[in-house]
Amino acid sequence: MIAPARLIAGLRDGRVPSAEELGAFARGLANGSVSDAQAGAFAMAVCLRGLGEGGRVALTRAMRDSGRVMDWDLPGPVVDKHSTGGIGDAVSLLLAPAMAACGAFVPMVSGRGLGHTGGTLDKLEAIPGYRAEQSEDRLREVVARIGCAIVGASAGIAPADRRLYAVRDVTATVESIDLITASILAKKLAAGLEGLVLDVKTGSGAFLAAPDAARALARALVETAKGAGCPTVALITDMDQPLAASAGNAVELAEVMGVLTATRASPRLEALTGSLGGELLALAGLAPTAAEGSAQIIAALQSGAAAERFGAMVAALGGPGDFLGRWKAHLPQAPVILDIPAPQAGAIRAIDTRALGRAVVALGGGRRREDDAIDPRVGLTGLRGLGEHIAAGEPLGQVHATDRASAEAAVAAVQAAHALGAPAPAPALIRERVA
Repeated sequence: MIAPARLIAGLRDGRVPSAEELGAFARGLANGSVSDAQAGAFAMAVCLRGLGEGGRVALTRAMRDSGRVMDWDLPGPVVDKHSTGGIGDAVSLLLAPAMAACGAFVPMVSGRGLGHTGGTLDKLEAIPGYRAEQSEDRLREVVARIGCAIVGASAGIAPADRRLYAVRDVTATVESIDLITASILAKKLAAGLEGLVLDVKTGSGAFLAAPDAARALARALVETAKGAGCPTVALITDMDQPLAASAGNAVELAEVMGVLTATRASPRLEALTGSLGGELLALAGLAPTAAEGSAQIIAALQSGAAAERFGAMVAALGGPGDFLGRWKAHLPQAPVILDIPAPQAGAIRAIDTRALGRAVVALGGGRRREDDAIDPRVGLTGLRGLGEHIAAGEPLGQVHATDRASAEAAVAAVQAAHALGAPAPAPALIRERVA
């Protein structure tokens, strides 16, 4: 086996390691024989020199294979979706049960929020009793019986990525497209997928705000996933405004339940769920085209079929058995709710969406550090969209907070995040399709 130092030196000098060398390095990350210093040096060398398409595929496969890779024997395709994160992005909570209602099986391995973006698992854990950490046997049983399960990655899934991810955060190598690609896909492909759809955000609230950066990541993800044997499509989507009218954990879940139970509309959230689901159904052979697949997803949402799957999943993973019928009683509520008055009249010309995410974090609804505790009750609701006209003093939304002081600070932050004036066209929800 090539010594880690030799592999790193080769990378430093511009030589891309072979698949065998990257496999050995990933195994060393997983078993601890590669030190943190060597992992950091490797990450910096990749960040500065790059791996190219072949090297990305090899690294992704190596990190996937550093732990358990699941296989399935189910009467339908096994598929999943990944988003690069945003504000008000609760698509996974609608898409997984809708896909299950359309005949797919979705073992959705999701993450928690960090920084200004929210996390799917944090939203689900606003449900009393919901347990995101499940054994592989339990995951298999729930997916086979219900069609979907949204859980966290177990320690046995891509352990090399777990090591490398922690090192990247403290070595200024988080932004490497090669490392981002391998990190995202290693965990997803370890779930034994037969199809994957990617939601790559661009705009003020996105991890990669610049369109060119989002496009480069989308292309790298699609090329690498296909190179690793998983049919994949990416949509580059707008994050210049929140996807839903809510941002937080319980408040976003309440908006999702409104959609599932047909008691509330969330047009952008539903539209993107339909578009991503349509692509995935077409990839999986469950719809002849993405457009027809999208219609199937919307029908599953409107008919209550997706809601039934969601309620069954919640109960199977530790939540209340009556959550579907009594979700309002089960979700926690903040003690202080304040309107956010518009400081002047005008159309909403621009939103600093990242600032809205930071306001939720400041309320206690997100994390500055990985070990921060989250208050599921807090957040923002009733958020307005780009292009909407608003009178002076009319609400831009509402703050849900634990006390008056934090609520007033959030009101000021949300006001500062909105630019009001003459009307300007709102950006398209879907900017580009990458296949």
